[in-house]
Amino acid sequence: MNSIHSKDIVNSFCPTPCELQGAPNGLLSHLNYGLKDIFDVVDCPTGFGSPAWLKSHLPAKAHAHVVQVLQKAGANLVGKTWCDELTYSLFGMNAHYGTPINSAAPDRVPGGSSNGSVAAVAAGIVDFSIGSDTGGSVRAPSSFCGVWGIRPTHGAVSLLGARPLAKSFDTCGWFTKSPSLLLKIGQVLLPKHISITQPSNKYLFLKEAFDLIPEPLSNILQNDFLKWAGSSQIDTVSIAPHTLNNWADVFRTMQAGEVWQEHGQWVSDHSEELGSVLKGRFEYAKSLPAADFEAAKKNRLTIQKFLYEELADGKIFVVPTVGGIAPLLNTPAAELEEFRKLCFMMLCIAGIGGLPQVHLPLSSYLGAPIGVSIIGGPNRDLDLLELVSK
Repeated sequence: MNSIHSKDIVNSFCPTPCELQGAPNGLLSHLNYGLKDIFDVVDCPTGFGSPAWLKSHLPAKAHAHVVQVLQKAGANLVGKTWCDELTYSLFGMNAHYGTPINSAAPDRVPGGSSNGSVAAVAAGIVDFSIGSDTGGSVRAPSSFCGVWGIRPTHGAVSLLGARPLAKSFDTCGWFTKSPSLLLKIGQVLLPKHISITQPSNKYLFLKEAFDLIPEPLSNILQNDFLKWAGSSQIDTVSIAPHTLNNWADVFRTMQAGEVWQEHGQWVSDHSEELGSVLKGRFEYAKSLPAADFEAAKKNRLTIQKFLYEELADGKIFVVPTVGGIAPLLNTPAAELEEFRKLCFMMLCIAGIGGLPQVHLPLSSYLGAPIGVSIIGGPNRDLDLLELVSK
């Protein structure tokens, strides 16, 4: 057992040792990190949140791209962190391995699928952690646990050596307790960019997103953001006649179709070994009509075009990251599913657009953390990280 397990009081790390010393000199030297158990490390098993997957796959023979970059930058890998089974969930409750503790609200879920990664950062066990975000698996946990987190522009960070879920949405993201470290990691992992003209940033509260949550919570989030933004230009925008409910349907349909294409055969072969919630998700994916999948792909292109136009010239959406504070651990399954659908109406925006989104843990509500996110145009990742690190 490696040393990190003696510090892991929140059940965030997988039991098998997986350590990698970083280079002695680099931007991230002397920083320790946890790695979501979808990324390969030589001679370490990649479990993908599933005992069945772990049994049916050999240990990795090469490091994932992200691991190679972080090692070169000096970061020390101290262990693999738990994730939801096959990463197809949002709440962090793994049917096989349990639920890591949310240090910010121990009676509430930590969020998934990057549950171990966020729990390790929230508990102060590591300086940062690596997760992945397909439908919200960095952004939702960041909000639930009160930490900083980023979902980058789709394709900005290579996922070579990582288990996919839905490839046209999958991204690598990360968690920290400070915006300055969030930026420093971005300077290592993200491609460098050159701005010919510096955008005149303008923040836009997205009306339809704030209308989805209770008015008292909406007021808290907007007022806290206004305090944080200071003298920045802020306005409100509507996406009408588009609706977030329709956008969420497009996302859900496309994700399910891609997930079945990617893992349907393996899931069919191992269905008796999977958790009941995951089985239900794959049953939906299996039953999805091909015509619905094709229609969703066309609708996505229309939405993307709209988003790119709306976010041109330095404009930045401000949205509630999720639909509310983290659900209680004993929340009934039906209520969790309704809350999941609500959250996806906000989380789908960056997913459909392939856009960068940064969570700002600025607020609390009923004693639990919550926050807003800023969403920028494609490849504005470092711009957003520099803004939150000001």
